[in-house]
Amino acid sequence: MTKIHVVTRHNRTLYDEAIRHHHQLRHDIFVGERSWRSLTRSDCRDIDAYDNDNTTYLLAIDNDRVVGGQRLYPTVLPHMISDVFPHLVSMRSVPKAPDIFEWTRYFVVKERRTGRTDCRMLAAVQEFCLEEGISQVTAVVEMWWLPRWQQSRFKVRPLGLPVDVEGQPTIAVLIDISEESLAAVRCLAGLRGASLVRRGPQRPAIHWVPYATAS
Repeated sequence: MTKIHVVTRHNRTLYDEAIRHHHQLRHDIFVGERSWRSLTRSDCRDIDAYDNDNTTYLLAIDNDRVVGGQRLYPTVLPHMISDVFPHLVSMRSVPKAPDIFEWTRYFVVKERRTGRTDCRMLAAVQEFCLEEGISQVTAVVEMWWLPRWQQSRFKVRPLGLPVDVEGQPTIAVLIDISEESLAAVRCLAGLRGASLVRRGPQRPAIHWVPYATAS
């Protein structure tokens, strides 16, 4: 059965192989399938400045195989919207606060996209943030994400107008974290109860002391 594992700097040694596989899958999907050529690397792994000790990964794992992933990153540090996509934010300043995290690199492997894995992943980000005291997440996404989130009852607010990125109309958004959104996505998928797995040492995400800023 697919479970969503919380991976941080405090327990990452328990997930070394899973993290390596997840970086390879990201390259396969974002470069191979979605043609984000700017992410191409000779080692066929998608790794950037926001894959560091301040990153939280939520990995969907089934029988020791990674079938999905997503990452969360503190907005109090330089992050993707502040560094790369500030031009997508025109309706207000770039949101930055200890209880606001950036949500990026969401993927589900091709053969799992018609099942419950996607809903488990969406539920997991709400569940994790509620447990950690994170009230909102920001994201940069293609426009086709918006009806998916609407169906899942996510409360989404645009931060600007769509802009073409890698050939797709893309928008920056702010998403509220709530018990209502978590309950709605669980109901939509017929999920019951918590889906997160926490192994090894744990520390609250919003109280981590950053080891360094991304550059």
